[in-house]
Amino acid sequence: MFSIAAHGHVNPSLEVIRELVARGHRVTYAIPDAFAGIVAGTDAQPRIYRTTLPGEDDDPEAWGTELIDNIEPFLHDAQQALPQLIDAYERPEADIPDLVLSDITSYPARVLAHRWGVPHIQLSPNLVAWEGYEEEVAEPMFAELKSTPRGVAYYERFSAWLAENGMTLHPDDFAGRPDRSLVLIPRVLQPHADRVNEDVYTFVGACQGDRSHQGGWQRPPGTEDDKVLLVSLGSAFTDEPDFYRACLAAFGELPGWYVVLQIGRHVDADALGPIPSNVEVHRWVPQLAVLRQADAFVTHAGAGGSQEGLAAGIPMIAVPQAVDQFGNADMLASLGVARHLPKEKATAEALREALEALTGDPQVAECCARMQKAVATEGGTRQAADLIEAALPSSV
Repeated sequence: MFSIAAHGHVNPSLEVIRELVARGHRVTYAIPDAFAGIVAGTDAQPRIYRTTLPGEDDDPEAWGTELIDNIEPFLHDAQQALPQLIDAYERPEADIPDLVLSDITSYPARVLAHRWGVPHIQLSPNLVAWEGYEEEVAEPMFAELKSTPRGVAYYERFSAWLAENGMTLHPDDFAGRPDRSLVLIPRVLQPHADRVNEDVYTFVGACQGDRSHQGGWQRPPGTEDDKVLLVSLGSAFTDEPDFYRACLAAFGELPGWYVVLQIGRHVDADALGPIPSNVEVHRWVPQLAVLRQADAFVTHAGAGGSQEGLAAGIPMIAVPQAVDQFGNADMLASLGVARHLPKEKATAEALREALEALTGDPQVAECCARMQKAVATEGGTRQAADLIEAALPSSV
């Protein structure tokens, strides 16, 4: 298994890896050092490589503001990581795997699978391409980029790197069209699911498993009759003090509600002003542990948080911050389980109105229960492991 050092890309794979190890397979997991301990917790063997990607402790602005700023770092990181990974698996003695798994961000994994002549399966933690995706989404998005000197240089560099490694795929196909993919999100979150090629993509749904190692959460004494609201923008785009202040104004001292507010690494709780008595503030919380006791969820609508909210069967206020979160927010709203509230409109009044409307609507409760049931009936971890085992060479 190959991935980058980001919770949203590592966490979805962990239970699959744990299951494969439990079935008797020897699994190595190539990962930067910051996540080696998390990987080791699955009993897989971490293979450490150095990364040049911004870390989750870095300022989100390290990713830049333009499309090219978001994609160049992955190519640069892949080019410098590939020699490290070749050394890790080929020298001093060969330890070539029988099958390669990878997150969508791990470009070296597909190159190595080609180099070694072994099957490659992508584990996608978010939505995948459908038939017509290029014409409807990718081409309009990348058209301007491909006409700029920086964009032309990026594609030339990417193509040359692939050619050096014996691959003739166009960079767009290499990055966006895997030979085989297991999709680790519920099918209901996938846009145009009826147009996804099921010979390539199999939706196995959430692979959450037991996260007791992350710790638990218990509501304080005296709040047993209160409803619980979790507010979290995930682990990356969390430098949003104004948003947190709006949440305190919206939900602080709101009768009948107890609030768990996660603020991430970039904001100090002291900068938020007085904390209402019905609010607890943390840099990080064990999200699943809270959601399993929650009645509502204010989320950035990342793929992980979205599916965890669906699995918990609770209404969501989706306040997307970046990348795929906007599409996820729209999808959640279309399913009848969420209100999409753009960040610039997430005032205290709008947040409070959304919470009261969602939690007071029996139709929303019905939709949440229906989606929770749909998510629970997907194959999950066991199906993912079964499909991976089926792809192993018959001699293994």
